[in-house]
Amino acid sequence: MLMRTDPFRDLDRLTQQVFGTAARPAVMPMDAWREGDEFHVELDLPGIDPESLDIDIERNVVTVRASRPTLDSNRSMIAAERPRGVFSRQLFLGEGLDTDNISADYTDGVLRLVIPVAEKAKPRKIQIAHTNNHKAIDA
Repeated sequence: MLMRTDPFRDLDRLTQQVFGTAARPAVMPMDAWREGDEFHVELDLPGIDPESLDIDIERNVVTVRASRPTLDSNRSMIAAERPRGVFSRQLFLGEGLDTDNISADYTDGVLRLVIPVAEKAKPRKIQIAHTNNHKAIDA
């Protein structure tokens, strides 16, 4: 049986392995939403050792790093689809968020970040001063 090599199919397969697809993202699929005065972010990181998680904030960029150990080379793998090694994801936050008070929790393979809205960015009412001092205009 003769098999032809299709370089475009091979490139497509490699691209899907590195970047993932819409149905199966390669690393850290994320959900994000606003709830009241907080933004919530959930990143799926199943099988990650909590000690390998690292979250850095620089200006308004949150960087999440995680690592999954490489496979034992002595194993005869039937399938190896989960990404291995060190990977990261950056979240670019708006100016109106309070990056000094971000909280993080890692439970059941999900990293949850709660980012409060900064006080200066919350909607507020401005009081309007008014006086009843009418001045007559002399002509």
